[in-house]
Amino acid sequence: MDWSHLWLYVSPPIVGGIIGYFTNDVAIKMLFRPYRAIYIGSRKLPFTPGLIPRNQERLAKNISDTIMNSLLTPDEIQNLARRLLQKERVEGAILWLLQMAVDQIKSADNEQRSSKIVAGILRDLLGESLPRLLKVLARRDDFLESQINQIFDQVLLEFQLSDEQATRLADWLLQVVLPPDTIRMAVIDFLTDNTIQTIDEGFREKTSGTYWVVANLFGLRNTLTRLRTFCLDEKEVTNSRIKELIRDLTVRERVRKFLQNLTLQNLPIVTVRQLRKTTRESVRHYLQASGSDVLQGFSDSLDWENIATLLMNRLSSSSALQGSLEVVSKELALILEKYLEKDLEQIVSQAIPILNIDQVIVDRVKSTSPADLEAAIEGIVKNELQAIVSLGGILGFVVGLVQTGLLIFSR
Repeated sequence: MDWSHLWLYVSPPIVGGIIGYFTNDVAIKMLFRPYRAIYIGSRKLPFTPGLIPRNQERLAKNISDTIMNSLLTPDEIQNLARRLLQKERVEGAILWLLQMAVDQIKSADNEQRSSKIVAGILRDLLGESLPRLLKVLARRDDFLESQINQIFDQVLLEFQLSDEQATRLADWLLQVVLPPDTIRMAVIDFLTDNTIQTIDEGFREKTSGTYWVVANLFGLRNTLTRLRTFCLDEKEVTNSRIKELIRDLTVRERVRKFLQNLTLQNLPIVTVRQLRKTTRESVRHYLQASGSDVLQGFSDSLDWENIATLLMNRLSSSSALQGSLEVVSKELALILEKYLEKDLEQIVSQAIPILNIDQVIVDRVKSTSPADLEAAIEGIVKNELQAIVSLGGILGFVVGLVQTGLLIFSR
């Protein structure tokens, strides 16, 4: 062998390896580059842009079809939904949302807005909705029948004044309602000329024996007339005499005992039943006629925003509210779980067109720049692409070795 021509035998493997290596590398690069078409004059250079940028829309559609037909099938989405919507996860999510809502309510701005909303609800409930409902319900004959009967039996029927209450009420009656001056004026108003004549004639006609002699000889006209004149002329003396009579006759003690012993239980059963019926009808008629106006007036007189603020503050710091959040979250999770068990397939079938996942994938791939797309693909199959480049070099080197072998055998 002529070793001076050694390069003829060495160069084919080396050149083949270099060509195979860089050819594959260039081919892989041409999948993505150039990113845009290159023009010389009005003519576009072939193979520009790269294969993937040139067919990015079709690639996006193929990726979407592959994912939707093979990966995100309705059955797979249902299974995914079942795993995501397990009772424990749903319960934790609902509890987190409720706690976050309570925390948001505690903030100053949200508390003010929440108070206004609650105030509006309470104002509408008591001032508008409840009066209209009361008008409708009050037309029924049995409206509040059992409630009023219960109040009558347990409160009014068993009500009885204590000794102190009876004493205070007796003092009020004798000092405010029926003071001596009021009694004096009542006597004066009662003893009119017509009344005095009627009393005198009745006394003369209905008496007998010794009283008849006194009635016909003296009569009561002059006595009653002088009593009326005395009450008119001697006000202070009359009031003093009336006060003395009240004290001497122990009127205060008599009234106190009467009030203390006054109770509906002492009345006959028939009277109590009739009184209960009358009370119920009176309440129902009053509510039917004036109940809505009373509620509206009561609602207008209240500061609902202040009440709502106090209510929200009380609820936000209430241990009962905090403890009920877990119970509410568990109940809602159970309700959602039962609903999903029944209608999950239908929900998924309705949700897939609404979500439009395939179009989202297409839009996302189309909106990705060729450089970002290249980086993403290389990040996934970088080792595989490098192996293809290396394989091209190896194949080129092997082809060069074959060519060298043919040269050696040909000589």
